[in-house]
Amino acid sequence: MSDDTIRLVTVGRILRGRWRLLLVLTVLGALAGYGASLLFPPRYTTSASVLLPGAWEERELLTQQEIATSSAVTDRAAAALHWSGVGGKDLRRRVSARTADGNIITISGTASTPERAQQLADQVAQQFVAFAAHVVDAGTDSDAAAQLDTLRQMVVQSSRRITELADAADPGRTVESVQTRTELEKLRTSLREAITKLDQADPTAGKATMVVMGPAARPSGEAPPTRWQLVGAGALLLLLLAVLGQLAAARMSRRLRTAPEIAAALGSPLLGTVDVPGERSAHRPGGRGARARLRRLLGTDVRWDVPVPRVAADEAGRRIRHRRVWARLQDRLPSPGRLLVLVPDGDEVARRAAGQLAAEAGSGPAAPDSPVSAASPISPGFRGSSGFTGGERAEPQVVAVSVPRPLVPDRDDESGALVVLSAGHWTADELAGVAEACADAKHEIVGVVLACPVRSRPARSAGRPPKAAATGSATGDDAKGSRG
Repeated sequence: MSDDTIRLVTVGRILRGRWRLLLVLTVLGALAGYGASLLFPPRYTTSASVLLPGAWEERELLTQQEIATSSAVTDRAAAALHWSGVGGKDLRRRVSARTADGNIITISGTASTPERAQQLADQVAQQFVAFAAHVVDAGTDSDAAAQLDTLRQMVVQSSRRITELADAADPGRTVESVQTRTELEKLRTSLREAITKLDQADPTAGKATMVVMGPAARPSGEAPPTRWQLVGAGALLLLLLAVLGQLAAARMSRRLRTAPEIAAALGSPLLGTVDVPGERSAHRPGGRGARARLRRLLGTDVRWDVPVPRVAADEAGRRIRHRRVWARLQDRLPSPGRLLVLVPDGDEVARRAAGQLAAEAGSGPAAPDSPVSAASPISPGFRGSSGFTGGERAEPQVVAVSVPRPLVPDRDDESGALVVLSAGHWTADELAGVAEACADAKHEIVGVVLACPVRSRPARSAGRPPKAAATGSATGDDAKGSRG
């Protein structure tokens, strides 16, 4: 998993394998979002528009936008609203302004009720217009305005005098009179252009008083984030964090998942793999107490990042596989006698595989589902002659070993130790500890058997004869006979 690319199928396996845990975490996230919505009261937002007539540059509009949310305007609005415990500083955090096309400034107000939001937007817009008009009036010099008016009057008087002189001149009788009238008209035109330029140079010229474009609309819904948005965001956030946490844990996991890695960690060759059919509950690790019950309830007692169990073969095929493993084991035993079969404590799949191997060895009353005691270091085990003919056979004795603190009984007359375990549950350090415990007890690990959980085949209809099973049984008998 640490080197695999994250694909959608991986996320799907997480959702299928951890759906109970993810469901609980999603509900907790929704509850956290609901709790956050109780801490933050609902908010309502509405806007009022102010029109700025005339020609305005972009930087001037930005200046007016800043003025609309300044403390000078919000203090005036707070004084006009008379809201208890709400000052201009509080209103400034609830008011925003932006510039729209067409020299329009949109002022937005946010409050706890729709009525207050409407009142806030309208009041700030009105105070902004009044403050802007006051700034323009205060910025205009009264003496300069009086001088400009005097100059306009002088221009008007000069224009009248020019008209009188033009009428008094001899109209068109002499060349001199025509030239005089032409010069007087040029002088009149120059005076008019000068007064036009003076009007354009006036900072207040071409910019009429700002206008509030109607009252703000009363909001019909809450401003985001609403209560349901917070609930959904909390549920989604915790779900995503849970999925990412599962992916991160799987990538950082050091548990061995392949047969060569497991054999290398134990320092012994792999004798083969055996199939362990059964339902999902049979693959759950053992354990008691509140913590184990909680893990079973949430579905975290079964790993999701292990390979998906394949469909089980028929009974004859499974027995052939077990016999072949037992035959390889017989070839590696240095001497006949008892065989110590080590099973990690809590590995239910390995326990069932050890029971099946012992049954194939000719244990008689032992069954594949025979329990292995984990309370004592050594269980009574499965003993008897193997299913092969000729010579003395190894007598298997199954022992449950605690992997965190492995303890193996001292060697008596055992001919070796066989380790049976499943993949995806143990790290290299843990398996190395088991190997060291065997070495301390003077046991030689003669082989490793990997137990693989498989799914049972669907039941056949009663009318169809099990041809494959019959063929498999015949093949199993032949294989058994060939090993003699």
